[in-house]
Formats: sequence, C-alpha cells, structure tokens
Amino acid sequence: MVETQRQTPQVVILPSVGMGHLIPFLVFTKHLVRFHDFHVTCIIPTIGTPQAVVRAALQALPPTITHIFLPPVSFDDLEANTSTAGRNVLAVIRSLPSLRDVLNSLIVGNTRVVAILADPFAIDAFDVAREFNLSPYLFFPINAMCLSFCFYLPKLDEMVSCEFRHLTEPIKIPGGISVHGRDLLDTVQNRSSETYKWLLNTTKRFGEAKGIVVNTFMDMEAETLKALLEKEETVKPSIYPVGPLIRADSSDSENGSTQCLTWLDHQPIGSVLFVSFGRGGTLSHAQLIELALGLEMSEQRFLWVVRSPNNESANAAYFDVESKQNPCDFLPKGFLERTKGREQKMNAVMLTEDIHVALRPKANENGLVVREEIAEVVKKLMQGEEGKQICERMKELKEGATNVLQENGSSRKALSKLTLEWETQICH
Repeated sequence: MVETQRQTPQVVILPSVGMGHLIPFLVFTKHLVRFHDFHVTCIIPTIGTPQAVVRAALQALPPTITHIFLPPVSFDDLEANTSTAGRNVLAVIRSLPSLRDVLNSLIVGNTRVVAILADPFAIDAFDVAREFNLSPYLFFPINAMCLSFCFYLPKLDEMVSCEFRHLTEPIKIPGGISVHGRDLLDTVQNRSSETYKWLLNTTKRFGEAKGIVVNTFMDMEAETLKALLEKEETVKPSIYPVGPLIRADSSDSENGSTQCLTWLDHQPIGSVLFVSFGRGGTLSHAQLIELALGLEMSEQRFLWVVRSPNNESANAAYFDVESKQNPCDFLPKGFLERTKGREQKMNAVMLTEDIHVALRPKANENGLVVREEIAEVVKKLMQGEEGKQICERMKELKEGATNVLQENGSSRKALSKLTLEWETQICH
C-alpha cells in the first residue's frame, strides 16, 4: 500500500494569500484527482491565523488533496499604504524558506512530486522549484484576455513612454481585442509605482513556466486563446484552458446565502440583476451612494454584494472574507426599507465586454458613475433589446461551459494533456 502511494504522481500547488485565488485553485485540484490518478499537496502562505472559511474549504477536500499552512509572515515593517499586490508578493517571498523545507520533506519521504503549480503572485517560487529539479507551472485564475495582456506588457512597456491612460489610440492586445489605456488593469495605471514594476518583472518571468493553466474555455475566448496557443515570435509556455473552474458546492449559510437563494427562487426567471465587484472589490463612498440610488431608480430587482467603501484602493477587501464594518451603515438613509425584496447577498461573477455579456455605464469627468447613468444602463440590461441579446449570449455560454467539462469537452481534453505531461516527468 505504501509503495503504491509513493508511485502516485503528486502535484504541489502554491496559491497566494486570500480566498480570491484559492477557490479556483481548489476547484482545479478536485478536477485533477477526480478524473486522474493524482495526489495534491496545497502549500499555503499565511499572514496570520487562517480564517475559518479558508479552513472549512480545505477540510472539505477529498483525502487525496492535503494542505499545509506555512508559518505566518510578519508585515509589521511595511508602510500602511503598501499595495495589495505588494503584500501578496512579500507574503510568498518571506515564505520561501518554509516552502523549501516542506518540499524537501516531501521529496526525502519518497513522494513522487512531478510539478509545482504557482499563482502569479507566487512566481518567485519558481526559483525554489528549480532547486529541486521540479517543473514550474503557472496557474492563472482569471481570463485569457488578461493573460494575453500580461505576455504583451513587456513589449508594450518598451514601445510606450507615457502613461498608458494618456494614449489616444486603443491598445491592440493579441487576440483581436482593443482596449483604451485608461481601461487597463489598475496595476499598470502608474508606471512609476512599485506595483507596476512588480507586474512588469513578473510578466517577464511567465516564459519560465513550462505550462500555464488558465481558468477559461474555448467557447468564451476562442480568438484570444488561439493567439496564445500560436507560437509566433517566441516559444511561449504551453497553454491549458481548463475552465470554467466554478465552486459548485459552496455552503456559506452563515453568510446568508440560504435566505438569498430562497428569495431568488421566488422571482420570475431573468428578472434579477446581480451586482458584484469580485471577492476583494470595493467602491469609494461616493460611488457606493450613486450605485445604491441608481439601482433604486431603475426599479428592478437586484442582488448586490455590498462591501464597506474604501476611498484609497479598489481591491482593499482582498484579504478579508467579510467587511470589517457593516456595509449597510454606509448606504443612503432608508435605502434598505425602500428596496426591500430587491437586495440580497450573493457571490461574484465576472462580466466582460469582449464576450458580449455586459453593458458598461459611462463615468463623468470626475470618474464617478452617477445614479442616472446606472439606472439607465440597468433598465437597458433588464428590459431592452440589448439585454435580451446578452441573455441569449449567456445561455450559449452556459451551455458551452457545461459541454467543455464533459468527457470529450475541450477543457477536459486540456486537463488530460496536462496530466499526461506530468505523468511522464522524471520521478522526484
């Protein structure tokens, strides 16, 4: 029995701190051990005592997926305004000695470790992987368009001297998508910042990965994936689109999801607007007020993931599962009473313009999306022709997402191709 376990290939995964990237990582590992004979060890950096919801998610995993929390790192020496990205990266860098010890213990124990799969924030772990002659892979938990931009960023940095937001023409990202500089990631909006320098250096290291696992699928981003898969100017790492990686077994009843779903079940199909800015997304107080009043003015049913506002950072809640303050305290007076039956908690989903499932409200000269604009866009989405087209597109994507995860689907095939590559790795 022991000998059999030693021969089972094992993959080490290294997520960054926070739930946002951990969840798709865990969904991927469940697919891996369900459809293929693999074991997984999750090695998790920490900056304090792991939150209960993180422990619960890990404890619910099958026995072929184990986890190890690395000793907490201290941020006492950091400035209060250190960016979320900076904290993520430092959490991994300061955990590298502990990671080295854990890998050594696995390999000394005759575990057949065949690869290490790291989050982009954990790309410095590639150096440790090479020390143990392990193949480094990158896990990219978001869309292919963002991955394509990351590959393109070093070249763009050389071609452009000004801030990207000052460019008068859209930037052509490989894959046929044109994006105005002002609409690029917040991380690249200040090229003199430490956060931008980190991202630039990180994207330059993407080529060190033997392969990149990306949370998307062909039906959703066919052209972008085609561009990534075509090795034109340089030999890029192999790309494995294995998505959608969706957490289908969440049981956050303590956060009110049972009440939310009960309410949702009683609403007409296609009548509810979902509003969320991701697990760590926050709005300024002014924007929160405008959004609340705009939703009210639209007179549509809605589900809104409300977080306490933050006037400094759009991803201020990245490390927090729940808001530290009651977000309802920041809503307009009487809002909850006036919109009772239209507002509940839910989880986040990403809508992007390039897949034609979103309408985008316009901001004013101060960068604020005012209530009237929000109300108008919501009405178009819920009642207009554009909304009907988006609904049809969503139905197509839902069907496509189901099909790619079937036995002969493209995502299952990509996963099989990846595991075959891992199975042929030299035993460690």
